[in-house]
Formats: sequence, structure tokens, C-alpha cells
Amino acid sequence: MDRPPAMFIADSLGLDFLNSVATPVETPVDWIDDGDGLIDWLAQSKLVPVDELDALQARAVPGELDKVASEARALREWFRGFVRKHAGRPLTAAALKELGPLNSLLERDETFSRIESGHGDGGALSLHRKRRWRSPEALLLPVGEAMAKFVCEENFADVKACEGHHCTMLFADHTRRRARRWCIMAVCGNRAKQAAHRNRLKSRQ
Repeated sequence: MDRPPAMFIADSLGLDFLNSVATPVETPVDWIDDGDGLIDWLAQSKLVPVDELDALQARAVPGELDKVASEARALREWFRGFVRKHAGRPLTAAALKELGPLNSLLERDETFSRIESGHGDGGALSLHRKRRWRSPEALLLPVGEAMAKFVCEENFADVKACEGHHCTMLFADHTRRRARRWCIMAVCGNRAKQAAHRNRLKSRQ
């Protein structure tokens, strides 16, 4: 299936995961509607190294990646409900009881640290966090980590839905005056301007 490039407009990878299904122009697009789509989205998001994606794809049995993509979609829609419920006001500790599905995912992670050389010639040694990619299910782990970082580090008061008429995209408004209204000004913002212009013309007739 031909998909347009994934859209990363939310200023937060946790929200960009929710935007992996959207209507950027007229037709809805689900970037993770199957296993290949999930691999492509993870590559574009840079959440999983490309060589690890290639290796997991080569080892996967038929249907295995599609199953993980289905789990990713279920996780996405659960998280969408959580974010929409709490958007617009700071998140409090009371929300912790709702985060069981995310904590259950995080508990499956296998990470370790390894000393590696720094960048460039003669670079200093540095400690890097690594992950064991034992099975395709591990592809959900960095997604869960991005969601968890969003929950713990983002001010939910800054989470907004695009004001575009049919748009479903969410974003974190980090503008100075928290005045952002659109996912992409060139798309939804321009549509709104054009619609307002047409309405003004009609009102003059």
C-alpha cells in the first residue's frame, strides 16, 4: 500500500503516535494499518534503529508483524482516550490508576547499558542504553517509552486538538503565548482562512 510520509507535527513523539492515523488531506490514512506500515512508521520516527527493524522483519513469521500492528492500534486508541480525557489541564497523580496498560507494557522491557566509544576520532568513552530486540513484540517498547515520557514530562494543559474541521490531530502547544491552533498552518490553517474568506464574500452578496 502506498502511504504518504508519516507526519510528526505534535512536538512530542507520544502524541505523534496518536497521529499515526489521521486525515491529512481528504482521505483518512492509518500509517500502522499492517505490519509493514508499523515498520515504516517506526523507521520514520527513529524510535527503532533501521538495522534492528530489518532483522526483526527478516525473522518474523507470516502474520506476526500484522499482529503486533493490531496491538499497536489498540494501544493507540486506549492512549487517545486517556489523552483526550485529561487534555487542557495539568495531569495529577490521580491519573496513575488509569495507566495500568502502559505500565504493563513498560514492565516487558529488556534494556541494558554498554560502554562505547564516543563520536569521531579518539572520542571519549560514553555509556549508552541498549535494548534487546528478541521478538516483534519488542517493537512496542520504545512506543510505550515515548508515551510514558509524554505523560510524565509534558504539561497536559498544553495539549490541544487541531481546530481544522475534519482534523483529528493532537499536538503539544509550546509556542510562546500558547496560541497554536493548527496541526500544520499550511494545511488546516490555510483551509480555515479560505473558508473564512468565502464566508465573508457570501455575507457581502
